[in-house]
Amino acid sequence: MARIELDKDVREAALRKLTLYMRDELDRPVSGLEAGFLLDFIGETLGPAFFNQGVRDAQTLILQKLEDVVYEIEKPLD
Repeated sequence: MARIELDKDVREAALRKLTLYMRDELDRPVSGLEAGFLLDFIGETLGPAFFNQGVRDAQTLILQKLEDVVYEIEKPLD
């Protein structure tokens, strides 16, 4: 799987949230560089799991919509 490159604004927002979480919830202040390494690690190791779940969720939704369309276009047998 190709490496996911976040938009600059999205990455900066994620780094801010991660830095605040580490400081406020874990009492472990981290630098921006450390937060960047942690974000990259999380993306590389957990990203595929989130991606795959998103694909499965999309597949389920598409199949449900397809069933609705088929039901709507079916002709009665009378």
